[in-house]
Amino acid sequence: MKRGTSRDIRTANRYEVLRQIIAASPTSRQELAAATGLSLATVATLVGELLDLHMITEVGFEDSAGGRPRGLVAVNASGGALIGVDIAETYVHVELFDLALNVLARAAENMRPGESRPEQVVGHVAAAAGSVVAQAGVEAARVLGVGVSVPGQVDRATGVSAYAPNWDWHDVPLLDLLSEHIAYPLYLDNPLRAGAVAELWFGAARGHANAVVVNLGTGVGAGLVLGGGLHRGVSNSAGEWGHTTLVLDGRPCRCGNHGCVETYVGAPGIMQNLRELSPHSPLLHPDDQTATIDALAAGIAAQDPDAVGAVRETARYLGAGIANLVNLVNPEVVVLSSWVAARLGEPLLEEVREAVARHALQRPLAASRIVLSPIPTDPACLGAATFALEGALQSVGQRGVRRTAPARVRSRIAPAPDPAHRTARRADTTRPTHPHGPHGPHGPHDEEGSQP
Repeated sequence: MKRGTSRDIRTANRYEVLRQIIAASPTSRQELAAATGLSLATVATLVGELLDLHMITEVGFEDSAGGRPRGLVAVNASGGALIGVDIAETYVHVELFDLALNVLARAAENMRPGESRPEQVVGHVAAAAGSVVAQAGVEAARVLGVGVSVPGQVDRATGVSAYAPNWDWHDVPLLDLLSEHIAYPLYLDNPLRAGAVAELWFGAARGHANAVVVNLGTGVGAGLVLGGGLHRGVSNSAGEWGHTTLVLDGRPCRCGNHGCVETYVGAPGIMQNLRELSPHSPLLHPDDQTATIDALAAGIAAQDPDAVGAVRETARYLGAGIANLVNLVNPEVVVLSSWVAARLGEPLLEEVREAVARHALQRPLAASRIVLSPIPTDPACLGAATFALEGALQSVGQRGVRRTAPARVRSRIAPAPDPAHRTARRADTTRPTHPHGPHGPHGPHDEEGSQP
C-alpha cells in the first residue's frame, strides 16, 4: 500500500480538523483531538495554521472541570467563498457558499434536449457562476475555488470527463474548457461522490461509518461511505450501481448494455414505467422528464391510479436494486437523494421500504435504515463545494499553483435565493459517533506518518 507524503498527510489532517470545526462550531482543541484521533499537539498546530489562513477564528473560552478554561474556535464564515456546480442531464445548478457552507446565492440554467455538447454545457456553467458571484457581491479574491460535479466517470487528476453515457461524452477536457471562462481554481468529480460527501458532512450519513447514498435523477448511481470515508475505487469509478444488471435482456441502456438499474428507476425509466402502465396517461409528458415527475408527484397526492401504479412499479425495481446494496455493503443507512427522490418523496420511500423488505436478507436489513435526504439545498452543489475547499487546503503553501484563465463570464440575472432553502447550520452539533472521520478505518495520521 502506497503511503502518503508528509504533505499529503498534513493536508488531509488540516481538512479533517476544518471539517470538524465547520460541523461543530464552536469547539475546543481538546474536543477536536478527541473527534479526529489526532494528538493534541498536532491539532494545536493545524488550528494555528487555519487561524493564520483566516478560515477560523478564536471565539472565547469554556470552563473545564477543575482545569484551565479551554479556548474555543469557530469557522470564520466570511473568510472565503466556495462555488459548487451540479451539472445534470437536464439542468445546471450553481450555488455560492460561505466557509460555513451556508448558501449565499444560487442560479439555475435549464438544458433542453440536444443541448449537451461540451461547449453548450460550459456556457451554462459560466453564466450561472457569474450570476451567483454578482448576486452575492463577493469579491473575486474571496472565492477559493469551484467544485464541479458532472455525471459519469471522471478523472479528478486531469479534470477530464472520461465517459458520460447519457451524453456520449468520451475524454472531454471539461476543466480546461471551463478555465477559458472561469478564473477560479477548478476541481472535478461526479454527483455520486458529491452527494455522499454532502450527506456525510451535513445529512443523513453524518455520524455513520457505512452508508449508501442513492442518486435518483436522469441518471442513477450510489455514493458509498465505507469505514467512515468516501469510497472511490481504484479509478474513481466506484458506485456505478445504475449500470448493474437488474433485468436480463431488459431495456436497452445508453451505456450499451441491457436491463441496467437506471433504465427502470431513472427519470426516463419511470416515464417508461408509466407509459407501459397507461400509454395515454395525461400525466405523461413525452419530451419533459421534469414535468412528468412533477405530474406523478401531484397525481400521488390526489391518489390518481396511474400515478400510484407507476410509482409502485418503480419502487418494485428500486427496492430490488437497493436490497442488493443492503446485502452487499451492509450499511447503517441508505439515503435516497437528488431531484427525483425529492419530488416523489414519502410515497416513493414507503413503497421502496416495503420492496426492500421483500428482497434483502434479514440480518443486514435489520441494521439499515432507508431515508430521504434531509439536505434542503442541492446535495451535489454542497458536496462539490467541499471538493473546492479540499483543493484550497491542498494549495496552501504550494508555489506556482496553476490558476485558470481570466474570467470571461456572461452575466445573467437569476432569481433571488429563497431564504427558506438556505443551508443553515444544524442546531445539532453532536460529534459523529464514528471516531475515524473521513479518512477510512485507520483515521487521520500525525504528520510523521504514524497513527496517534
